[in-house]
Amino acid sequence: MKAIALQKHLPIEHPESLIDIDLPKPQPAGRDLLVAIKAISVNPVDTKVRSANNPPPDEPRVLGWDASGIVEAVGPDVTFFKPGDKVFYAGDLTRPGSNSEFQLVDERIVGPMPASLSFEEAAALPLTAITAWEALFDRLKVAMPVSALPRRSILIIGAAGGVGSIGVQLAAKIAGLDVIATASRPKTEQWVRDLGARHVVNHQKDVVEQVRALGYRYVDYVLILNNTDQHFNAAAELILPQGMICTIVENKGELDVGLLKSKSAGFIWEFMFTRSMFQTPDMAQQNVLLTEIARLIDQGILRTTVQQVLSPIHAQTLRQAHAMIESGKTIGKIVLKDF
Repeated sequence: MKAIALQKHLPIEHPESLIDIDLPKPQPAGRDLLVAIKAISVNPVDTKVRSANNPPPDEPRVLGWDASGIVEAVGPDVTFFKPGDKVFYAGDLTRPGSNSEFQLVDERIVGPMPASLSFEEAAALPLTAITAWEALFDRLKVAMPVSALPRRSILIIGAAGGVGSIGVQLAAKIAGLDVIATASRPKTEQWVRDLGARHVVNHQKDVVEQVRALGYRYVDYVLILNNTDQHFNAAAELILPQGMICTIVENKGELDVGLLKSKSAGFIWEFMFTRSMFQTPDMAQQNVLLTEIARLIDQGILRTTVQQVLSPIHAQTLRQAHAMIESGKTIGKIVLKDF
């Protein structure tokens, strides 16, 4: 089968940073689905793994943690799906990724593809939808829907990217929160407003000052999707006493969590691969939440976040997508379709 692989950790400009290879077609076992890949999307995690300062892998490594496709075969213990089903999923960081014609994936982290979407529209959603859903409802413990009056508020830092684009929708349309989104360009500001943000502030300026100018002394929740080191102090200043801050971005320096002590405020991480990486007892919750995302999409409540589609799926177009992600200027999601 065709695949795109990493053999050396190289800058994306290097022609060997990602290469086309042929691999044997895998066979499903246990609760595995064998999925014929129709479309994939690219996330910052792809670029981080590719560019990591690590020894080269012992054998070519296939990256990719977002896909849509058709179930071709199933393992003997599969109960959720059957051959011919259309599915979408983000996969497992510890297994070969979706940048290949066929992929094995545990059915517990797979969802039925939204019937109203094309493969490329569906491929834009899984990783970001899982991350945003888990961050809001599992980590921050946002009630769904929020019934308290006055309405609660959330500050989403870095709202125009992949996770933010679905997170704004979930927070505004499902949880009923007042969303204060950050964006730094007119195009991204309009994008997050269209998705449901009530207010937009510029994260390249003083965020605390801007949020306070909107009339919010504190916000109930903060979700950091960009540069935790830069934004942690502002989040600590703005978070409501007994509120919660969640981030998905690893820090490079020390974070002064002591700033949260007097407020009895909480700080927590969201990493959507935790359930699959550690085979947690609630691993199948990702099937549940992707099924709910598909329902909300098909009902027109949520929308796909794909902004650009490249074709075909091979090393050259995948390198192009990685370069676009690394530019830090992407809006929504970049998708590749058709091998």
